[in-house]
Amino acid sequence: MTIPSPAERPSVLLVEDDDGVRRSTQLLLHGQGYQVRAHSVVTASLADPAALTADYLVADYCLPDGDGIALLRDLQARGWNGRAVLMTSYPSPTLTAEAEATGYAALLEKPLRALELLGALGRKGKEGDIGA
Repeated sequence: MTIPSPAERPSVLLVEDDDGVRRSTQLLLHGQGYQVRAHSVVTASLADPAALTADYLVADYCLPDGDGIALLRDLQARGWNGRAVLMTSYPSPTLTAEAEATGYAALLEKPLRALELLGALGRKGKEGDIGA
């Protein structure tokens, strides 16, 4: 098995304020071949020069300086058009509808299940997979 170089790995912008969740998600994704840039706040993620070239966004809904919905809108306004996955401990039909309208491909409930996250990242081009 050939291990891809960092430049060949798909890149993920991970924004999660809980240190343990952020670190475990980062390790999971790295172990699955993703290059991960992780931040605990919206401000740092938007200031990261690599943010706009990330293939994927994995963001928590509730963040200390904003939320995942506004983060995706800011990234889209700057030209980002990758695949986005929102995670939350408090899912609701209203949040699901808002996430879908913003462009999130999936809304996952915490605690995250590894296979669900990896599946959400891997389902490129499928319609109607939010909330799956």
